[in-house]
Amino acid sequence: MTWTAYQVSFRLLTPLHIGWRKLGNLQQTRPYVTGRSLWGALTARLTRELGRRDYPDIGKGVNQQLAFTYFYPSIQLDGSLLWPWPDQWDEFAWTFLGSYASTALENAHNVEAGSLHETEFIAPYTREGEPTYLVGYIFENDNLKLDRQSPLVNWQSVLEKLQFGGERSYGWGRVELEGCKVVTDGKCFDYDLQLNGDRPLLKAPRDMHALC
Repeated sequence: MTWTAYQVSFRLLTPLHIGWRKLGNLQQTRPYVTGRSLWGALTARLTRELGRRDYPDIGKGVNQQLAFTYFYPSIQLDGSLLWPWPDQWDEFAWTFLGSYASTALENAHNVEAGSLHETEFIAPYTREGEPTYLVGYIFENDNLKLDRQSPLVNWQSVLEKLQFGGERSYGWGRVELEGCKVVTDGKCFDYDLQLNGDRPLLKAPRDMHALC
């Protein structure tokens, strides 16, 4: 079995919250988009585009035909990351993260007691005013993509229409596709790629940090 690797870049258009944990009244976001979030967003969009309701079947097909890395915030389309290792967390948080405070109302004049909370998000612009990109990799199963009857045959065409994370009803998590190109150098975030197994495999030297 072989796979084709694509480097995919999105520009973040609105705040993005990928649920992580709660600290006091603060709902923290993960500092990346998980592969499962990509899978869910792609499954939902493909199902709607096909005018069907069989989310489990489409989701199973996505899982069999595609694989995903996490997608990480970047100020560059080439995937250069400011990843928050312990000594870089403050710089990462200052660059990419923001928060939004809100509360619930009992009625038009009164706030519901104890409802004040704050939601952390990855911001669409950095503190320096630069656009935030989300960069990651999608792998396509070369054997399955030959099935022209597969509902995933045009999966790349819906990348423009994805929305990630929580608070989507408020417009959060909207992205714009900036690039989707085949990987030709055998690398994925500077790891060596092996694309001839049951699933894509990344190999790193013993002394190299591992991304989440």
